[in-house]
Amino acid sequence: MNFLVCISKVPDTTSKIEFVENGTKFNEEGVQFILNPYDEWYALVRALELKETLGGSVTVLSVGKEDYEPILRKALAIGADGAVRIDAEPLDAYFVAEQIAQYAQTKSFDVILVGKESIQHNGMQVGAMISAILDWAYVPLATSLNLADKTATLTQDQTAGAVATLQADFPLVISASKGMAEQRIPNMKGIMAARTKPLEVLPSFSAEALTAFVGYELPAAKTGCKMIDADNMQELVRLLHQEAKVI
Repeated sequence: MNFLVCISKVPDTTSKIEFVENGTKFNEEGVQFILNPYDEWYALVRALELKETLGGSVTVLSVGKEDYEPILRKALAIGADGAVRIDAEPLDAYFVAEQIAQYAQTKSFDVILVGKESIQHNGMQVGAMISAILDWAYVPLATSLNLADKTATLTQDQTAGAVATLQADFPLVISASKGMAEQRIPNMKGIMAARTKPLEVLPSFSAEALTAFVGYELPAAKTGCKMIDADNMQELVRLLHQEAKVI
């Protein structure tokens, strides 16, 4: 069973976010970047668990420049067999999906796994776009994944607490959500082994971005909290009617 796990570089959630050049560019100065948690904790770890049970290989792939290599090395330290970096700026979701799909067409992967979203854009687009370009089946927001007899069995959380069980044949694209696996911490053996595992750098494939970022702005600052005496119900009702805002 051969897995391709797509990973991305994102700012640590504790980073202070600022924009420069009149709000047209994210200021990366002093920002700590990490491997996107949905890609790492759920997509990558579940692929590794299944490989350890069923055999095969796990390849990780990023679309990005040289500064993406530390996150690829971390994925290798966690247990991936090999890494690929497509040397291109990740211009938008469609451009990234095209790069991944065109690479996958040259290989023989059974399953492509992505995290459900990247924590800086929250777009949830890349997995669906990959499946459409490749004309593969797609299961989004999967919370579990098991493989047997050339069939994947997956679960998805539904509304009102319901859980759906799905089955699909290979090849298959899956976006992984919380519950798919548990985080793994690289050990010293894995970190040392990652130094010698292959990290292939490829030129970008022919593709065009369909969108562009025009500008950024931070959300409005939170306003102060008004404390109301528990016995003053009339004042609470007045504030809810006259001052409270529904967002």
